[in-house]
Amino acid sequence: MIGNTRVHRVAPFRVMHLLEMAQAREAQGHDVIHLEVGEPDFSTPAPIIAAGQQALAEGRTRYTPATGLPALKVAIAKHYAEHFAADVDPARIVVTPGASGALLLASQLLVGSGDRVLMADPNYPCNRHFMALAGAEIDTVAVARESGWQLDAELIARHWREETRLAMLATPSNPTGHTLSASALSAVMQTVASRGGQLLVDEIYQGLNYDEAPTSALALGESAFVVNSFSKYFGMTGWRLGWLVAPEAAVEPLSRLAQNVFLAASTPAQYAALAAFTPECRELLEARRATFKTRRDVLMQGLATLGLAPDLPPQGAFYLWLDISRYSDDSQAFCERLLQEENVAITPGIDFAVRDGERYVRIAFTNDVARLEEAVARLTRFVARL
Repeated sequence: MIGNTRVHRVAPFRVMHLLEMAQAREAQGHDVIHLEVGEPDFSTPAPIIAAGQQALAEGRTRYTPATGLPALKVAIAKHYAEHFAADVDPARIVVTPGASGALLLASQLLVGSGDRVLMADPNYPCNRHFMALAGAEIDTVAVARESGWQLDAELIARHWREETRLAMLATPSNPTGHTLSASALSAVMQTVASRGGQLLVDEIYQGLNYDEAPTSALALGESAFVVNSFSKYFGMTGWRLGWLVAPEAAVEPLSRLAQNVFLAASTPAQYAALAAFTPECRELLEARRATFKTRRDVLMQGLATLGLAPDLPPQGAFYLWLDISRYSDDSQAFCERLLQEENVAITPGIDFAVRDGERYVRIAFTNDVARLEEAVARLTRFVARL
């Protein structure tokens, strides 16, 4: 068998299998509604594209410093100051090839063989896999309505072990879309610090908040490692650009890791991202956020008639985490049949949940309202036959 034991711990991402099936049906002429992949359906904002084109035209294609273009780091720090009341030294920011690059650096720095990592269950599967590749053991903690579908301070305290080195959480989360308030996040930080551990916060969907203003762990202190991305709120998925904000003492080792792992993030993408923070672009991004909120509400209303709407609406991101147990105990089969019979592509919960994934599915509301309403109509026909 090819590969070491750590590679064997990385499970396939089943949503990609569903995507391939959906694309095959489209190639056969079927009208498929895509609600499976976590990618905004909007194109990259025009100001960002123009800035990228200008960078290319001006020959800005040489390497930047390993930790990122200095001007971009300053712009990110200013973004935190203006929108999150967080004072972040640009030197603490490491620009990476996507948030995945940031997670890779953080996992290699923070954990090693035999260390244990606490994570919510369900969570984004690649988070578990990054830590496993670093040699860590993953302790997934079941979250539910009672904790707001989040890994809160009480759960962290209850499940912390002697070998636990890191707690990782996401706010807003994937797949549930739920958030931690500033007070809950502060309690988490205090709990982890009191045990001598480290905290890694995934804020990749930050900005896509619908009912309350977004918060950041960076506004509450300098101890946490925070991952963010230009993919979701800023609509730059294919540009592959993210960042990691780290405590000052971690910057030098992170820089060494970046130099060796990927050398530097894409130079044209970094110049393009400078335009993401302009008032013109901000206005467009906020309008898109309002559109996502409308989509969430429309989908929640339609699913309520089927008994599938979550009892706690997601406060952020662009996902709904649905309990389908009244209709099926096999989320993979449910999703495959829905695609084959009604041409609606959604994601099985087994991608995200170690426990009970068979009874959940994830729907991404990354399609317009008319298509979402059509998807609900098709889903209604489908479940009526089960």
